[in-house]
Amino acid sequence: MKLVKYIILLNMLCVLVGCSVAKKSNRLTDYVNPFIGTATLWDSTELGYKPTRRAWGAEVYPGASLPNSMVQVTPVTMWRSGSGYQYEDTVIYAFVHTSKGHWNLCYVPFIGVSGEVEPKTYYSSYSHEHESASPGYYQVYLEKYDINAEVTSTLRCAYHKYTYKDGKNKKLLADLARSNEHVKDWKLEKRDNNVFIGYQKAGSTFYFYAVTNHKIRNIESLKDDETEVSVVNFLDNDDIAEPLELKVGFSYVSVENAKENLESEMLAKSFSQVRTEAEESWEKLLSKIRVIGGTEEEKETFYSTFYRSFLWPILLSDANGEFVDANGNTVNKGFRYYSNPSFWDDYRNKLILLGMISPDVATDVIKSITDRGKIGGFMPTFFHGDHASTFVTGSYLRGIRDFDVQAAYELLLNNAFVEGSGKGPMGGRRFIKEYMEQGWISEDDITNPKLETVAKAAVTKTQEYAYDDYATALLAKELGDSENYEKLMKRTDSYKHLFDPSTQFMRGRLKDGTWITPFDPKRPFYEYMYREANGWQSTFFAPHDSEGFIALYPSKKAFENKLDSLFMIPWDGYEAHNLTTFIGQYCHGNQPGHSSIYMYYFVDKQEKAQKLLNRVLNGYYRMGPKKLAYSGMDDAGEMSSWYVLNAIGLYTYSPADPEYIVTVPLFEKVIFNLDGTDFIITRKGAGEKINEIRYGEKILDSYFISHSQLKEGKELIIVTN
Repeated sequence: MKLVKYIILLNMLCVLVGCSVAKKSNRLTDYVNPFIGTATLWDSTELGYKPTRRAWGAEVYPGASLPNSMVQVTPVTMWRSGSGYQYEDTVIYAFVHTSKGHWNLCYVPFIGVSGEVEPKTYYSSYSHEHESASPGYYQVYLEKYDINAEVTSTLRCAYHKYTYKDGKNKKLLADLARSNEHVKDWKLEKRDNNVFIGYQKAGSTFYFYAVTNHKIRNIESLKDDETEVSVVNFLDNDDIAEPLELKVGFSYVSVENAKENLESEMLAKSFSQVRTEAEESWEKLLSKIRVIGGTEEEKETFYSTFYRSFLWPILLSDANGEFVDANGNTVNKGFRYYSNPSFWDDYRNKLILLGMISPDVATDVIKSITDRGKIGGFMPTFFHGDHASTFVTGSYLRGIRDFDVQAAYELLLNNAFVEGSGKGPMGGRRFIKEYMEQGWISEDDITNPKLETVAKAAVTKTQEYAYDDYATALLAKELGDSENYEKLMKRTDSYKHLFDPSTQFMRGRLKDGTWITPFDPKRPFYEYMYREANGWQSTFFAPHDSEGFIALYPSKKAFENKLDSLFMIPWDGYEAHNLTTFIGQYCHGNQPGHSSIYMYYFVDKQEKAQKLLNRVLNGYYRMGPKKLAYSGMDDAGEMSSWYVLNAIGLYTYSPADPEYIVTVPLFEKVIFNLDGTDFIITRKGAGEKINEIRYGEKILDSYFISHSQLKEGKELIIVTN
């Protein structure tokens, strides 16, 4: 009998902490562990250097959300942290309703409390042993208040459920003076016996309309010399044990729209019903890719990264279709309005995966960025480069066409030919005039540059603009604009101006054309010559012209030797926030080098690439003592999407091109539902070298397969030894 009790207790504990156990259910959501990526690396062996401060983790959150939804309801353990949640922290401040992972958002913090509350110390301790999460659901026990807190969500609404140990003195604290951004204004007021409303104005104004199952006694303000919080006090129901439940609708337009969203999505539903529907939404999405074979841990990692790939961009329009446009006007244009993608990160893989799995969302994202572009004059950018070009072109050439392609194309031409300020997402390309006139961008003449020296990131800009030009040129060709196609294609060789034959690196040049000296390719910079990288990590980027790039070397063998050195020369121990985990100089913890491994394909050494891909897949996504750390920032899903695509044996090496490079999948069989038709990927053999690739009855004569071929719904057989 004692043994039976022990087994029951152990099973309950595993559910609470998200243990990796053998999955008996056929449900794919059971494989998702939202805590993967929430931990931080501290070990110098894993990081590649001895840390003097907390390194950046994946900066993801474990809270409840639907695919690409407006609301992400998740705990905050540290304000001004990447997503608000850090696994190593020991207290929870509140549950916020927006999160991304870029040290922003975290709007409208609420938390259930009881007893006396102090504005500075209202947070509660918690334990991972009493915390659990699954797609669309999060739970934690708040030790300070003896409250079991649960949250779930719909597209635009959050559902809070607080079960009190003694049932008395129920309160809700709102810390509206805080978010991960500067809060400019906020308001909270009682509207009815069971309703309170308000907003928080930070980077955006986020309105809310909340309905509770307990009557509101009053709302009081608690202040000290530094901060102010609001406390909603409730009257006890006849059943004192009844949990405090809170249904909250949100809107970027108005309180009334927040109310409409709540009435449309959640008001008449129970907590369990909303949670079940959230899980079903994720099950439907995850079922687009089914894998057979592999270990239970590989399946858990696969579906967890798949899940993580579909949280951004987020929905910004309401159930009635209204949204606030780039001019600040409330409009309704007949499509769902989404946030800008994280283009610099996600153009590499995630935005193409978005179109493969959710083409309707990808379509509306393109409509959204085009709408912003019409107002601002340029197609939106993000952080660095001009990568909406890749997203729009790559989507259009894969058959996503229900948008005004001519309007989008005209904006991309503006980005390519009109000088922009480069400031903010509507600023276009910086230094485009210099780039067009001399064919490359010069770097500032700076003595003794440091890691964080502010400069032009001229090498990276030149490389990325060359690829952006290629992407726009492909669209020009498809639309029959031969004049601009030819102009842009001539510019796709621009990166070659910054290749230094004497060092065989991409290297910065001053305005007079001289090479920057001294030059150390192992030294990283945030934006001097390179963007968040060093010379090793930046050199091997020319996905549109890989053979042309290799031809810059004396021979293919010379290039292969150089590429070998990328993965062999040790990292020198530099400490930089977003450069973590290395194979030689290759850094998987940041995006710039994520296409370098595939260069081996172009010197007939595919097996070398696969050896490295396997090393990354097996060792750089379940790191740390609890196997809950990524090798670096997820950056709105790019790191996760890299895993998903390589795990199934297809990668978006040149995402603007409607094709994929074939790799050896982790799984014996993959069933991928593409536009309603299944195609199958089958791995034969357990080796790293691909001997043959067959699609249907045809043997492919290259390592690439087109998107149009995959849509035929045949079997892709990858034979290895």
